[in-house]
Amino acid sequence: MTHAFPCGTLFLDFVGTLRARRNATPMEMLARPESLDDWFVEAGVLDAAPGADEADLATALDLREAIYSLVVAHLAGEPLSAAALAEVNRQAAGLPVRVQLRADGTRHRTGSVSQALVVLARETVEILGGGEGALLRECSRPECTQVYIDRSRGPRREWCSMKTCGNRVKAAAYRARRHSRAS
Repeated sequence: MTHAFPCGTLFLDFVGTLRARRNATPMEMLARPESLDDWFVEAGVLDAAPGADEADLATALDLREAIYSLVVAHLAGEPLSAAALAEVNRQAAGLPVRVQLRADGTRHRTGSVSQALVVLARETVEILGGGEGALLRECSRPECTQVYIDRSRGPRREWCSMKTCGNRVKAAAYRARRHSRAS
């Protein structure tokens, strides 16, 4: 598996394909059309690679940045960008991925890049425009810019993923405590 899915929410994991956004050089996980194909399959949006090309990749990256713009504005309580809204709403209006039930009882998802992007845009609309939008949080690890939905009891979740950011923060705090005791 090439891509990470710490949020458990497709559109937020998609936004997270540009990692460490505040760094001087963020890490682009969708640098090639094949990476976009891989993301759709690994995320479970499609069962087979749709065969993305450079134009599809550019469209996907435009949608990703529009979604990120809306999420950041939502978190800050600021007005939503008209251009970002137009992009997300335009994509959400398209035809979704085709889902079929096979004779063996399994689900099969097929579609184009455009149809896969519809899934992400519609989830964005549903979350930001619904009650779960209030549960959006940004990871507390300073280097991380991943946003997640905090469905924890309390809600007290601090990190996009305990396996990655939570573990790093806790390990660093442990090392700092050990270093201060040794000094």
